[in-house]
Amino acid sequence: MVGRAAPHARGSLNAFLVTVAALMTVGEIRTARYQADPAEVHRVLLLYSGGLDTSVMLKWIQDHYEAEVVALTVNLGQPGEDYDVVRGKALQLGALDAFVVDAREQFAHEFVAPAIRANAVYGLGYPLFTALGRPLIARLAVEYARRSGCDTIAHGCTGKGNDQVRLEATIATLAPELRVIAPVRGWQMGREEEIAYARQHGIPVKGGTESAPYSIDDNLWGRSSEGRWIEELQTAPHDDVFQLVTRPELAPDEPEVVEIGFERGVPVELNGARTGLVELLEAVADAGARHGVGIVDHIEDRIVGLKVRDIYEVPAAAILLPAHAELERLVGTIHQNQFKTSLDQKWAYLVYAGLWWEPLREDLDAYMLAANEYVTGTIGVKLYKGVARVVTRSSPYAVYDAQLATFSESGGLFSQSASPGFIELWSLQSRMAWQVRHPEQK
Repeated sequence: MVGRAAPHARGSLNAFLVTVAALMTVGEIRTARYQADPAEVHRVLLLYSGGLDTSVMLKWIQDHYEAEVVALTVNLGQPGEDYDVVRGKALQLGALDAFVVDAREQFAHEFVAPAIRANAVYGLGYPLFTALGRPLIARLAVEYARRSGCDTIAHGCTGKGNDQVRLEATIATLAPELRVIAPVRGWQMGREEEIAYARQHGIPVKGGTESAPYSIDDNLWGRSSEGRWIEELQTAPHDDVFQLVTRPELAPDEPEVVEIGFERGVPVELNGARTGLVELLEAVADAGARHGVGIVDHIEDRIVGLKVRDIYEVPAAAILLPAHAELERLVGTIHQNQFKTSLDQKWAYLVYAGLWWEPLREDLDAYMLAANEYVTGTIGVKLYKGVARVVTRSSPYAVYDAQLATFSESGGLFSQSASPGFIELWSLQSRMAWQVRHPEQK
């Protein structure tokens, strides 16, 4: 039997409905502790790219939350950006302040270098360039939010991608006192509605175009393209998607060999010249892009449950990761090489899944450092028409002897005459098992 609700119950229900209504006004119902209560949003640190989504967000947050906005733009090596223009646009749209942080060195040394040591690739094709950048961006967001007296951090991720996980998990880990809002995830505006909103409020559309062909993310380690025909599995890549890497059929007819020098698993030299890591990543990317190296057409299992198609352009990663793996195999024993492969996969998965701050990732990093202690040497990679192929190898720590590798009797560490005894012992259990299970064939 259902009776009339008591007065205090009706009051609680009314309060709940008011809260829900307020949350629906800004597009999201709270399901996590770190999500912002609209009534408590006063100053917001907005991760600002200068593109359509975040520019609309900057104005929208001011209007719907009646809150001040501080913009933060992070340079991870995105090509072609004019950061003075980006900062000026944020201030023009009403930002209380606008910060631009050059984080390329941090990104290269603290995130890309560990990824190289871990041969980090997710799903056989994705070298994690976006996944590596997000925890750094979120860490900087926390730093600048605290510095600017912000109570909330806003980002432009949708509810279908992995980046929302990477950013929000980092913020919740490093700054439990801060709250998060994600307007794009809740406001249900499509691109045309965003453009209409931008026109209505005098927001310049980046590039002056009304419909950018693809959703792009890029940094020192690679570039991704999503949207339009890319979502159609039976459609081959359109030429206009390749804005970083030369299409292989248009690449030079003459190959080029680049020599990468490593110390303890990190690239430090290019063609015999020692250089900084950021400069090396850029130079290798230029060489790979020129020769059509690093195009990846990839079907990917996202952690949010979707299976998606992405087009990646990763010239630096397509050269440096195979070069590092080859050098690692050269100096490692069979047991080290077999064991590390499984740890590499786990490291890549944790980073892909937004768990940069997971203690296991730090534990694995400690192993990666130890495993790379002797990964020093030079690898030559031939670039030609979209292919990067290792052609030369050298290391003072190579577990390799050219004399032992020949068919001549070398003595010393290896004697061919010992082989029969080894074979008998090596195959003993397998031979016994076969005989036990197939007695009729004895």
